[in-house]
Amino acid sequence: MSDRIPEFSRLVPLARLGGQPFRQRIEATSEEREKLARRFDLALLECLVAQVELRRPSHDVVLLEAQFEAKFEQYCVVTLEPVRSAVSDNFSLVYGPPPEKEAEIVIGSDEPAFEPLIDDVIDVGEAVAQELSLALPVSPRHPDADAEDWALDEPLEGPFAALAHLNKDGEC
Repeated sequence: MSDRIPEFSRLVPLARLGGQPFRQRIEATSEEREKLARRFDLALLECLVAQVELRRPSHDVVLLEAQFEAKFEQYCVVTLEPVRSAVSDNFSLVYGPPPEKEAEIVIGSDEPAFEPLIDDVIDVGEAVAQELSLALPVSPRHPDADAEDWALDEPLEGPFAALAHLNKDGEC
């Protein structure tokens, strides 16, 4: 396990898990939101809240099912102005003993992703933070942003100058 403590750590000891599902509502504090905003290059993380449930389908397997909501601001890829947005998502993870050999990666499966159980705890906060990072828009754009805002006042020089006319003529 890494020595780095996650920004939004909520450890649940496996000893707490019994026959009944373990449910918990978690919410990031203002300090945690500031750290997560830096980690994910956000202008602001206004709120992050999740409802998590852990169940043991068998002795050595734990299923995490969670729903989360976040409100945030990202920087526009064109103007660099803040863009307000929100995301609401749910996910499932299966925790179990580490496989003895490298598992084959399957893309597009409806099965929950597998996470190896390393210690006697599951960090549900870090699981939510990682899923949030996957749910963030990749190229946020301000509603008033125009790709023409990137137009240069001065002509390009150097090796890319010859390619510049292709984009202007619509050939690229």
